[in-house]
Amino acid sequence: MRFVVLVLLLWCHTNAQVAQASACWRPPVTAPVSDPFREPLCRWCPGNRGIEYATHIGDAVTSVTAGEVTFSGSVAGVDYVVVRHPDGKRATYGNLSDRLAGRGDVIARGTVVGRAAGTFHFGLRDGDRYIDPAPFIGHFAGVLRLVPADGSAPAPSGPPRLVCSATRSVVNVERSS
Repeated sequence: MRFVVLVLLLWCHTNAQVAQASACWRPPVTAPVSDPFREPLCRWCPGNRGIEYATHIGDAVTSVTAGEVTFSGSVAGVDYVVVRHPDGKRATYGNLSDRLAGRGDVIARGTVVGRAAGTFHFGLRDGDRYIDPAPFIGHFAGVLRLVPADGSAPAPSGPPRLVCSATRSVVNVERSS
């Protein structure tokens, strides 16, 4: 009986970890990462508590998942929107030129929350701890296909795939502009 309980507990724990790691978010912006997450050694130590993207002024910033806006305002002259996800994690969208989501708004995945004011910052917190958002964010990749060797026209490509590094999963999506 103890063996069955132990196996059941391990199975549940493993499935919970897979479920946690299976998040595959669309990137919040269409821009390359210019500065990755660097966990600080202490609460006040230097580091990068999120990901910086090389965006241009006015680029649309979209929510990576659904949630409730818990903060929309300015901190030290920099505009931010914070969205609490259903799992309790909070995503921070920072260095915005304008905020299009207000406190208390319930938003869907892909909602434009603001526009970048230059380099865009995306952070993620679990409680008061900053965590690396990169494993949760996928990247778009083209669909591989065979090209005819006889010189005839190849079949059209399908939609891009969202590839997630943390889970190695692939999601077919229609990419919206």
